Amino acid sequence: MDALRTAMVVVCGGAAFAGMPAAAQTSQLDDLPPARAPCTVLDRHPCHPAFCSVFHRGPCFPEALPPLGQTLQLTVLSADGGSANGGKGNHATRKSEDADAAAASARPVATISDMFAALRRCWLPPAKERARHGMEYTIRFAFRRDGELIAPPRKTYSSHDVPEDVRGVYRDAVDAALRRCTPLRFSETMAGAVAGRPIAIRFVDDRTIDGGSAK
Repeated sequence: MDALRTAMVVVCGGAAFAGMPAAAQTSQLDDLPPARAPCTVLDRHPCHPAFCSVFHRGPCFPEALPPLGQTLQLTVLSADGGSANGGKGNHATRKSEDADAAAASARPVATISDMFAALRRCWLPPAKERARHGMEYTIRFAFRRDGELIAPPRKTYSSHDVPEDVRGVYRDAVDAALRRCTPLRFSETMAGAVAGRPIAIRFVDDRTIDGGSAK
């Protein structure tokens, strides 16, 4: 059986290179990264398929990109010292940020960066007396074209070492943030691009909290 497999590889390899100048064969193979060398289904080591079409002579790589994940991922960090991340900030800074937020909300959401910025602005972390340092809470949801949620957000992760009532505090804060944000006013192009696409937001509370836990 091993001899048959070896013969098949030799025959297939010879057919692939048939009719090609030796220099061209060497050039094509030299251009391939070692980790992505062409192979056959009989090879026992990691390699990259070399088939393009029945009309192509010699090893090649299909002109196709690997599939990309469709989920848009955002991390919202609550930290000390900045009102945008949950801190109080000074009066002048807060006033400037409020003006920037008002100007941004008056414009249609035209890019993914705009959408992420809008979602960050809507987040208000829980009061420190009810919060937990290091708490993580992740949700997954999707928008419709009109900027409303297709369905209620689904929790995909929350810190395991916290009481259930603390998880409830963050769940309520997340729900309130989404109520503030929706409906988002998408541009026509953005609405078509983002509608139905999964969005995952990871909330991380990194603020300094007395005792390091909720009271």
